[in-house]
Amino acid sequence: MPDPIHCAPDSALARLAPTMALTGQQEALKAEVLAFCRAHRADDHALFVIEGDAGTGKSLLLNTLFAAIQQAARGRDGHDPLHGTRNWLLVNHPEMIKLYRNISESRSSLRKKDFERPTTFINQMSARHDRADIVLVDEAHLLLTRSDPYNRFRQDNQLAEIIRHAHVVVIIFDAYQVLKFKSLWNDATLRRLVAGYPVMTRRLEQQFRVHAHADVMTWIHALRDGRLLPLPAPQPFDFRIFDDAQAMYDAIRQRNAQCGLCRMLATYDYPYTLNGHDHFITEGRFHLRWDRAMPQARLPWAERPDTIDEVGSVYTIQGFDLNYAGVILGPSVSYDPAADRIVIDPSRYEDRAAFTGRDGVDNPQAVMERIILNSINVLMTRGVRGLYIYASDPRLHARLAALWGARQDVSAVTP
Repeated sequence: MPDPIHCAPDSALARLAPTMALTGQQEALKAEVLAFCRAHRADDHALFVIEGDAGTGKSLLLNTLFAAIQQAARGRDGHDPLHGTRNWLLVNHPEMIKLYRNISESRSSLRKKDFERPTTFINQMSARHDRADIVLVDEAHLLLTRSDPYNRFRQDNQLAEIIRHAHVVVIIFDAYQVLKFKSLWNDATLRRLVAGYPVMTRRLEQQFRVHAHADVMTWIHALRDGRLLPLPAPQPFDFRIFDDAQAMYDAIRQRNAQCGLCRMLATYDYPYTLNGHDHFITEGRFHLRWDRAMPQARLPWAERPDTIDEVGSVYTIQGFDLNYAGVILGPSVSYDPAADRIVIDPSRYEDRAAFTGRDGVDNPQAVMERIILNSINVLMTRGVRGLYIYASDPRLHARLAALWGARQDVSAVTP
């Protein structure tokens, strides 16, 4: 078991601060994007796409890049093409907006108003017939790909509207983090949208969040594709399968007392309604409330001490790190012994809003399954130092228990 002395927590604010050191690859990419912005600032439209799996440092790079752009925009070098430019960073995630605005308080070149939700930016720019110079978009896979009047977006595609209202757009994109039909993105859709513009695409590969041997990410990526591999070998990264959800919660609470930033998470397989009341997840003797909606809270969900008594959803944890994550795979995630594959049952998935807007979508059943697998991918890539898993479905529960037992047997005979 990892030594708790070495798991001091880092807040999300500290981990995404523009003062954090970048790797050589990230520094080179930052310089390339800055050069792209300077070269195309006066163009009609230009797009830079940064791709990468969860945990590859995309948000840190983007925030550091934005700080550099705003420093140049508000600096004294009148010869810099970025001087005097009007720029925004957008993210369609209320918890991330809180984080970015909190970070801005420590940087003289940043203002809270520099960070906005995409719909707000689009509607304000449309009303003023205005145009930004440079717009950065974090978690661009959360942008809407169709009209959503309920959320005050009445056009057809948010990225198309952002491009229309900016000279240069820089986006972070990961097709494996798409969570809704109304944000249904894939590489082909993205390429069609930007055809005809100057476009540059780069990809980040190095895993920074999950401090584990490569076999851990290989296992998670296989599960993301519906396959179950033998469990990762014992290593400093604390990977465990639990037979009891309450025992997993007890372990998470213990870890949280030792090093903080440890939380319970679950697939959206348990009823949750935004009606001001608490809603609970029950698995045997485990009984804990879902995360409470608290838009007025200054800190994001993952950073609030009280949320150790809650279960986080994909919507509150996406984009954030934890030290240890305890993940409950709910009833929608099963297992077929004959095919030796994960089986997804969308009828058991309680996030019905994720499945609205299916008109015109080819093979909606497959897309629903992909959305659930993507949500699992997000949940399982939160833990920096450990990942604990409990499965509700009896067949998956039994298969994971067998894999865990096989790993324990190997460990017992390995010198």
